[in-house]
Amino acid sequence: MAAVILFPAIDLKNGQCVRLKQGDMDQATVFNDDPAAQAAAFEAQGFEWLHVVDLDGAFAGKPMNAVAVEAILSQVAFPVQLGGGIRDMKTVAGWLDKGIRRVIIGTAAVRDPDFVREAAKAFPGQVAVGIDARDGHVAVEGWAETSSLAAADLGRRFEDAGVAAIIYTDIARDGMLQGINWEGTIALAKAVSIPVIASGGLASMDDIERLCAPDAAILEGAITGRALYDGRLDPAAALKRLAA
Repeated sequence: MAAVILFPAIDLKNGQCVRLKQGDMDQATVFNDDPAAQAAAFEAQGFEWLHVVDLDGAFAGKPMNAVAVEAILSQVAFPVQLGGGIRDMKTVAGWLDKGIRRVIIGTAAVRDPDFVREAAKAFPGQVAVGIDARDGHVAVEGWAETSSLAAADLGRRFEDAGVAAIIYTDIARDGMLQGINWEGTIALAKAVSIPVIASGGLASMDDIERLCAPDAAILEGAITGRALYDGRLDPAAALKRLAA
């Protein structure tokens, strides 16, 4: 069985590396003015993947931090997955051409599931779906709107589409350092055959230990943001534990 992947996160707002609380753009803390340098630091620490979100793009519906993303790609060799503002095939193809390893489709997965199917077919293994949920229901448009669609139901729509992964974020926990919603995340992973990545709330080594539990082996990995920036999570200790 492949080792669980720990994805460090870079959220981009106005070209800066920030963290939000519960997806609120008005609650942004700037952690680094140089996202490319931050990405290089994560790579040097031994991480094997990078998770990047264009926050402005998620609200605008189109890429808004392309300069910062391209700077990151120029500085690192490890694979990068990118979400935020990816709503059409031209944007998917454009990012993959520039070196993004995997694009994450969020809002458009709800609005236009056929687009996800088309993209996954055209670019096998390079298209993921972002499911962001509030109380188990899918949120869209940069989390500004909550739909009536249950997270598991959305995931099942793409069972046969060739989607590489689902990134599942519990909005209530995002940036709050309250721990990952293990129950909801593992339930989703059991409901679909697509690999699931946990996101939102990873707070400490307790979550890393939980990620090593037998029932969490079903997950592809987890994303960590604020805990890394705040120093609550030691990268070397976390990666060593997951490797063990």
